[in-house]
Amino acid sequence: MDEHIGEACGVFGIYAPGQAVANLSYLGLFALQHRGQESAGIAVSDGETITVVKDMGLVTTVFDERRLAPLEGHLAIGHVRYSTTGSSSWRNAQPVYRSVGEAGFALGHNGNLTNTASLAQSLGMLPGMTPGEDVADSTTDSDLVGELIGLEWGDDTRSDGRNLELALERVLPTLEGAFSFVLMDEAHLIGVRDRHGFRPLVLGRLEGGWVLASETSALDIVGAHFIREVEPGEMISIDASGVRSNRFASATPNLCLFEFVYFARPDSVLYGQSVHLARQRMGEELARQASVTADMVMPVPESGIPAAQGFARTSGIPYGDGLVKNRYVGRTFIQPSQQARGTGVRLKLNPLPENIRGKRLVVVDDSIVRGTTTRQVVAMLREAGASEVHFRVSSPPYRWPCFYGMDTGRRSELLAADMSVGEIRDYLGVDSLAYLELDRVIAATGAAPESFCTACLSGDYPVPVPDVDTKQVLELIELPEPTRRA
Repeated sequence: MDEHIGEACGVFGIYAPGQAVANLSYLGLFALQHRGQESAGIAVSDGETITVVKDMGLVTTVFDERRLAPLEGHLAIGHVRYSTTGSSSWRNAQPVYRSVGEAGFALGHNGNLTNTASLAQSLGMLPGMTPGEDVADSTTDSDLVGELIGLEWGDDTRSDGRNLELALERVLPTLEGAFSFVLMDEAHLIGVRDRHGFRPLVLGRLEGGWVLASETSALDIVGAHFIREVEPGEMISIDASGVRSNRFASATPNLCLFEFVYFARPDSVLYGQSVHLARQRMGEELARQASVTADMVMPVPESGIPAAQGFARTSGIPYGDGLVKNRYVGRTFIQPSQQARGTGVRLKLNPLPENIRGKRLVVVDDSIVRGTTTRQVVAMLREAGASEVHFRVSSPPYRWPCFYGMDTGRRSELLAADMSVGEIRDYLGVDSLAYLELDRVIAATGAAPESFCTACLSGDYPVPVPDVDTKQVLELIELPEPTRRA
């Protein structure tokens, strides 16, 4: 299995009459590709019709000029997916689409609901419903939200065209857990963030329009400038009249700390802080906390680079490269067998013996989740002639599963769940091992300590979570057969 955690998906939305919104969405999704590599999709409206194109694979695989050219319109949303609820399949690719009203609506979701099962079961008990129409053939909480919105939409189209907004006002209070949404109907672009703000969502200004995105790096690539973060518990609506804000819940900010540690691109900004600089400060704190005598500080590329730079600067130990990463090799955990996964690690990372031989190394990475890749990396460094390997991690031990949008649904898969730091050191085969303390990680972000979710590190869950793995929860329950509300 891959060493790093499954990402949390990425969403993008744009309202820009007169501009090539599909092409701009493509660029935005390209900037968010690190958040999900399983599928990609774009929905575009020309004011009358919503067209959705989605498929399995990377953004550059799913879209080319031929597929983008027919997608003409003035607003669009896009999505890149990593499956945290539901299997990785075409039917679960996003945006989700529902054919209600004149043109329907589309939805993209970043995060994970924690009350998915109860919401699904409630679909058969809503007032005014009679059995007969199947729930869409999907196993995601995102599709379930689409169904709930469709049920609240109603058959009549309001004269002001705000059916989607009003349906959301009724649905959002029933949702628990993590959700950053981008939605659209034929005329409106909407952004929503759950009351805890587990997953990021930002608002940007484009000449002649507006942009919503998971990260500021997606604003940069389309030439938009950052305005502000969408607040936790806020719904933003964008149309020809401008931008409107509506608060559907009081804010209790709990941004996932791993957005700073690993998820977000280093050139993004969170809580007004540079992610790259925060990661360098984590490395500096790690050098102060767990100093060691060594000849070279090296990162596990690419996630460990900023922290390794910070460690080297503070410790005075020279920074160098000990591993080369092949950027064209896919994720190692999709290989069918452990032997193949091991081969995948060696294809992805290759040692530089001339930089390693005879040296005492400080190896820096941002996290150790399952330990498989880390153990093999240490073995490669030993084989390449390293005399000592001291492993330093710029986050605390990852001990608890996440239910808010990361793919760690089973605690048994986590190396640190039942092992001490000493036991992990022996398992990895390193001379020493140190994790950065939680308060030092938070201090390095430059943000308020109370504004983060640290559940995967501390076991302190801001929202009650189920006691089972929720990844396939909709595949394990029998869904009812609702129809549209009259």
